[in-house]
Amino acid sequence: MAPRNTDSGLEPVEDLLSPEESEIIRREEKPAVVHQQIVWRNLIWLSLLHIGSIYGLFGLTWRCHWYTLIWAVVLYIWGGLGITAGSHRLWAHRTYQAKFPLRLFLAIGQTSAFQNDIYEWCRDHRVHHKFTETDADPHNASRGFFFSHVGWLLVRKHPDVKAKGAGVDVSDLLRDPIVYIQNRYYVPLMFLWCFIIPTFVPVYYWQETAWNAFFVAGLLRYCLILNATWLVNSVAHIWGMHPYDDHINPTENPFVSSLALGEGWHNYHHVFPSDYRTGEYGWRINMTTIFIDLMAAIGQVYDRKTIPTEIVLKRAKRTGDGSRFN
Repeated sequence: MAPRNTDSGLEPVEDLLSPEESEIIRREEKPAVVHQQIVWRNLIWLSLLHIGSIYGLFGLTWRCHWYTLIWAVVLYIWGGLGITAGSHRLWAHRTYQAKFPLRLFLAIGQTSAFQNDIYEWCRDHRVHHKFTETDADPHNASRGFFFSHVGWLLVRKHPDVKAKGAGVDVSDLLRDPIVYIQNRYYVPLMFLWCFIIPTFVPVYYWQETAWNAFFVAGLLRYCLILNATWLVNSVAHIWGMHPYDDHINPTENPFVSSLALGEGWHNYHHVFPSDYRTGEYGWRINMTTIFIDLMAAIGQVYDRKTIPTEIVLKRAKRTGDGSRFN
């Protein structure tokens, strides 16, 4: 703050105000503090989920049938693709088009990942992109790692999320019959695909114990998918390079990309959200892009959108941190 000029012969403006007027100005200058109510249901559920997952990881993975471990990995990839190739790149951003069989496959995987239905997931994600790192961002990373990773699910949404989010267009989503049906019957479908089938298959087909199947293929697998997705919201908004735009928080993070099936190239994605690859380098640590390209090869995917390299380079040169050219 600049020192007060006592030689001007003028009194500071604040000295001319009454105490009441000064207090009003101070209140208006301070940002409104919103005390968000804890959602106890989510807090209890997510706590129990992580406790059960830790038990499954350290207490049961070495005791269960190796088929069960393979099954858990298959479900992780299927659920992950349901989020990355489905909710994110197909429905939220419309970066490519998919035929009915693939949309159904992705919707089932998305349901098994239990991260809200496609409609709600895409609505929140479009709000996140439009109001990134503001109070209208559902998982505002400027509030720190914990809030952007999981804390945002433990409290009621900030009023700005609902107020400003109401203006984000999501009218296209429910026109897809798959999205419409999933939205309408989400709860029973979620229980079926996230917990019942992952537990039933090992028990029925290779006589795994229901206990092992539930904690390993059910809870542990689900918890790992959740945290992989959350890493995109937290770590990939805090730590990493900014080769395309050094003025925004999202970063390029290979570690996140390896766990989240290619979603860690986040600086690129926030600069060029319409590119189906969500990264400049295609298949590099990007299982989702590989999957989409394979689906295109068998005719299930079409109209893939990309950003021309010359545009990417111009943007990187203009606003990036220089790491793109190192």
